[in-house]
Amino acid sequence: MKKIYILLVLFIFIFILSYFFYKEGSMPVRKTSLSSTIFVIKSGEPLNMIVNNLSSQGLIRNKIVFYLIVKRLGIERKIQAGDFHLSANMSAMEVAKNLTRGTLDVWVTLVEGTRKEEMAQIISKNFDIPEIEFIKLADEGYLFPDTYLVPKIATAETVLSIIKNNFKNKFSGELQIQAKNKKLTEKQVLVLASLVEREARQQTSRDKVASIILKRYLADWPLQIDATVQYALGYQPIEKSWWKKSLTEDDLKIDSPYNTYKNKGLPPEPIANPSLSSIKAVINADENTPYWYYLTDKNGVMHYAVTLEEHQNNINKYLQ
Repeated sequence: MKKIYILLVLFIFIFILSYFFYKEGSMPVRKTSLSSTIFVIKSGEPLNMIVNNLSSQGLIRNKIVFYLIVKRLGIERKIQAGDFHLSANMSAMEVAKNLTRGTLDVWVTLVEGTRKEEMAQIISKNFDIPEIEFIKLADEGYLFPDTYLVPKIATAETVLSIIKNNFKNKFSGELQIQAKNKKLTEKQVLVLASLVEREARQQTSRDKVASIILKRYLADWPLQIDATVQYALGYQPIEKSWWKKSLTEDDLKIDSPYNTYKNKGLPPEPIANPSLSSIKAVINADENTPYWYYLTDKNGVMHYAVTLEEHQNNINKYLQ
C-alpha cells in the first residue's frame, strides 16, 4: 500500500512538473514585445531545422514543447515554405498555426532545361498569373533555373524581374569576359548552352558535348541536334509534353529555322533555359576536341566518335 502511495505521489509530481514545463514552454518569449520579424522557411526544410531556427531567433521558448504542439495539432505536413511575420509576443500555439497559413512569399523552383511554356505552367500554379501573360513577356534562355522566393501577390513583371536579376548575378562579369575572349556573344552562349542542357544532363558529358557542338558550329557543320526539332514541333497532345520522345524521318524534315538538320549554324533563339553548369561548359568548351559526334544510348550513357564510321558503329551497337 505504501509503495502504491509513493508511486501515486510520484505520478502526480511528474504530471504537475510536466504541466508547468509544457505551459511555460508554450508562453510567448516576450509578451510585451511590440516588434515583429520576418521568419523564412526554405523549400523542403525539415521540421527539426525549422524548430531550431525559431529557437535561435527568439520566437519560441522551448523546442521540445513546440515540437509537441505541432505533433498534437497534426500540422507537421501543413507547414508552408515561405516567409512569415512573427513576433516574440506570440505563444507557441500561435506561431505554429501561423506557419500553416499567411506566408508572404512563395518558394518556386524553375527546372533547368525547360522552355518558357513549361515555366509558365509552374508560375501559373503558384500565382494569379495567366500562362499566356508570362509567356508573352518572358525571353527564352534568360529564365535562370533556380529556387526563388517570390511575393504571393507578384505580377508577371515582378516574377520576371526577380529572375532577370538572378540571371545577371549568375552570368557574372567574369563569365561575360571569358565569353568575349572566346568571341561568343551572350546570346550565342545561351543558345549553345540551351542545346547542351537538352542533350547532356551530367557534368562530365556537358563538357564534352559543349566542345563537340562548338567545334561543329565553328566548322560550319550542321549541328543535327534532335532537341532543336523537338522545340520546333512544340507541344505534343498525346504525350502531354513539350518535348516529343521519338522523332520520325518526317519530323527531321520540318521547315523551321530551329531545325538544325536542315539549317547550318545556331537556332535563332535558345531552345530552353540552361543551368549555370551548361553556360560554363560552353564558355570552357574545347573546340580542339578530337570528337565530332556523340549519341546517348537507351540507358542514358553517352558515346563519342571521331569519325562518321565510328559514329555509325555506335549507332548500330547502342541504338538498334
